[in-house]
Amino acid sequence: MVTNGLRERDLMIYGAYGYTGELITRLAIGRGHNPILAGRNEAALRDLSEKVGMPYQVVDLTQTSQLDAALGQVRVVLHCAGPYAITAQPMVEACLRTGTHYLDITGELEVFEWIASRHEAALNAGVCLLPGVGFDVVPSDCLAAFLKSQLPDATHLDLVIKAIGELSRGTTITAIEHIHKGGTVRRNGVLQQVPTAFHQRTVQLKDQKPDLAISIPWGDVSTAYHSTQIPNITVYMVANAKMKQAMKMTRYFNWLLAMRWVKDQLQSRVKKKITGPTEAHRESSQSFLWGEVKNASGQTVVAQLQTPEGYKLTAEAAVRAFEKIVFQGLQPGFYTPSKAFGADFILEFDQVARELLS
Repeated sequence: MVTNGLRERDLMIYGAYGYTGELITRLAIGRGHNPILAGRNEAALRDLSEKVGMPYQVVDLTQTSQLDAALGQVRVVLHCAGPYAITAQPMVEACLRTGTHYLDITGELEVFEWIASRHEAALNAGVCLLPGVGFDVVPSDCLAAFLKSQLPDATHLDLVIKAIGELSRGTTITAIEHIHKGGTVRRNGVLQQVPTAFHQRTVQLKDQKPDLAISIPWGDVSTAYHSTQIPNITVYMVANAKMKQAMKMTRYFNWLLAMRWVKDQLQSRVKKKITGPTEAHRESSQSFLWGEVKNASGQTVVAQLQTPEGYKLTAEAAVRAFEKIVFQGLQPGFYTPSKAFGADFILEFDQVARELLS
């Protein structure tokens, strides 16, 4: 079981001053941990450091020697600075060089696929690579693994996300980075590109009215496959008719949305206008996840999860994942949350309920 030996500290939180990074930082400190705060923005780091009483270190992901020296001080890095399509590779490669365990809170499908491809390198380095330890994708991954356990010969998996809440600045910026790519599903074990909102279905959560859901390129198109080996996976998001129409309209402007200057303009506006959900909103909101598996004979199993608001759950899950790696250990390699900690990992959190519906 890998625990990474003695180092100066157990944890570095990279991107600690971002919306989600600060939530994770404050929760980690509240649970008795003493993380190093890290990132590129010294002013933001200094401000947070003064507020929470933890040391900080300015670290630029493009400065290899600086990054390696910083990671050499810690056993685990919790990477909270996206878009991960840009930031994950330099951080993961640095972790492999320095023998530092890697956690992140990404939901980006291609990032999961790339990190999975570094499994052998992680084995050789004695490192655990565990992306997606937030709302993306802890609850959905655990739900997928649970459904697989109920129907071991499942050939199809549908997951539906109903998140009642607001987005943070970082999440919105990441969405803009990928908006031109359309949708992705998995068919016969292979990733398949489809237009935005290409598939739709109606789903009914327990004690709720039926909802319209449209397909999205959620991280589980990657992670649920690695967790369950179910070859056909589609992930949906509950959306009203207006949202559905807006997402379909983006199909006709993908060429424009792919341009760097367009992304930069949109992301600049986001930085000026969006922060994230208030504490009151995080404490009062809930999220729901629904899943269905089907086998070749047509047998189905349906279940749902009720969880806390997404950013609240992200902070709790990320800190708990760090604690499990440090105090319980894992064999080296690439993991999804359910592969690391089991399908019942999500049940360790307050305000979570899982129920079989059929």
